[in-house]
Amino acid sequence: MHQNAHQDPARQDLLVRAKTWQAEDPDSETREELGELIEAAGAGDLDALAERFAGTLQFGTAGLRGELGAGPMRMNRAVVIRAAAGLAAYLRARGDGDGLVVVGYDARYKSADFARDTVAVMTGAGLRAALLPRPLPTPVLAFAVRHLGAVAGVEVTASHNPPRDNGYKVYLGGDSGGSQIVPPADAEIAARIAAVGALDTVDRPESGWDVLGDEILAAYLARTDAVLSPGSPRTARVVHTALHGVGTETVLAAFARAGFPAPVPVPEQAEPDPAFPTVAFPNPEEPGAMDLAFATARRVRPDLIIANDPDADRCAVAVPDASADAGWRMLRGDEVGALLAAHLVARGARGTFAASIVSSSLLGRIAAAAGLGYEETLTGFKWIARAEGLRYGYEEALGYCVDPEGVRDKDGITAALLVAELASELKESGRTLTDVLDDLSVAHGLHATDQLSVRVQDLSLIADAMRRLREHPPAELAGLRVSAAEDLSAGTDTLPPTDGLRYHLDGAYRARVIVRPSGTEPKLKCYLEAVIPVADASALPAARTTAEDLLTALKRDLARAAGIEGV
Repeated sequence: MHQNAHQDPARQDLLVRAKTWQAEDPDSETREELGELIEAAGAGDLDALAERFAGTLQFGTAGLRGELGAGPMRMNRAVVIRAAAGLAAYLRARGDGDGLVVVGYDARYKSADFARDTVAVMTGAGLRAALLPRPLPTPVLAFAVRHLGAVAGVEVTASHNPPRDNGYKVYLGGDSGGSQIVPPADAEIAARIAAVGALDTVDRPESGWDVLGDEILAAYLARTDAVLSPGSPRTARVVHTALHGVGTETVLAAFARAGFPAPVPVPEQAEPDPAFPTVAFPNPEEPGAMDLAFATARRVRPDLIIANDPDADRCAVAVPDASADAGWRMLRGDEVGALLAAHLVARGARGTFAASIVSSSLLGRIAAAAGLGYEETLTGFKWIARAEGLRYGYEEALGYCVDPEGVRDKDGITAALLVAELASELKESGRTLTDVLDDLSVAHGLHATDQLSVRVQDLSLIADAMRRLREHPPAELAGLRVSAAEDLSAGTDTLPPTDGLRYHLDGAYRARVIVRPSGTEPKLKCYLEAVIPVADASALPAARTTAEDLLTALKRDLARAAGIEGV
């Protein structure tokens, strides 16, 4: 009896909060979903409802991202309207109250609804708002922010997350140059969101914003030409997959403008489909995601396979490889990053090259050898885009910025064009992308990278692993001495604070390990790099074997040190 009496007030409070939210919710689907959860809670099953109201979906440096559904812990129209109202209040407070906010969206479930709610809220707050004409790649929105002189941009996308997710990414114009938000803007916007009152106090007119036409896409496509050298070869034949996302139309148009042979789409994955029916995860890096692309390539026999993630801001590349099971090998993001850097150096690029701390250190060596500036940043293009004098930036998660004056973010379409140009040049001289990678290994040492990534249901496992490594840092990994251990939560001379650990290892070879929680998924990510000296091309096979063995040992020892073996 005492226990029930103790629980009743909490249950009543939960039910009151849920019913208040339900009454405000503008979406009939999530209202109905919440009604079912309230009914179940009334019958004694509180867990599902309590989880939805355990807090609010946090607005951070990636904006919002989460599973679709009812309640403040999910992505839904009520959450998005509050986020838009908070963003509008932030913009007004900083003196941008009459500025333009441009909004784009992908083809995920609810993306169009979230985008329309956002332009309505911006219009109601007195800002000017413009909506992209249809689902388009994220780089088109990032381009539009700069091209239109907007004070902010919003892209509704969850990138390569599972089908049940959606997200809300914010860009700032002005001094931020059209790049994604970084602290303290994220915390200031979050505070404005928290201050939003009842939803019926948020003005959402039925009209008053602009819907942009195809002229914005045409302007973006015209800019893509700028990444190529005038008169360069354009002969590479490509199989392309959009992984059920929005990239096909824009990629085909960009390649046609540039004069390449028309890429051959993977037919099962060419059209947008929010269910992503042919893949477990719509990410080119995930096992099985590229199987249909490999099958198409075996039939078509192209020079390259190029894949975009669903919002087309990432670019993956596969090359023919007779030793691989599928006859094709996926290049790592670090390999593509090095290839694009070498290509830009060969073309006489000037300025600063930048990469995130989890990317290969090879880019720094390429830049130094070319007499170019190099900057290491925190993970994410919100940081890479802010490198002073940026000419080229990349991170290992398949993100490349090859035209920072046009798009201050990663862009899977311009990166695809540049890879195709490089492949075309090499094709004319009977060489391949892997030949260039070999050249780079001979010049700078073999920089082999790998990742230990653990997806969890219980986020406490990630916190436990980070705490264990902080309290008991390893002295040795894979037989190499840990010569330096950095807790990045305190920041460094060149990096702001972030939740991460970095180990430098020395001995027979050099290696580096970085451990951090993912900012967008329930994953612990460990980034590994081994550097093996290479005397000449004949030493490459042995160096690769050494690197593979060393990376395998690093994974094993790091999993043990972090307590994540078998997780």
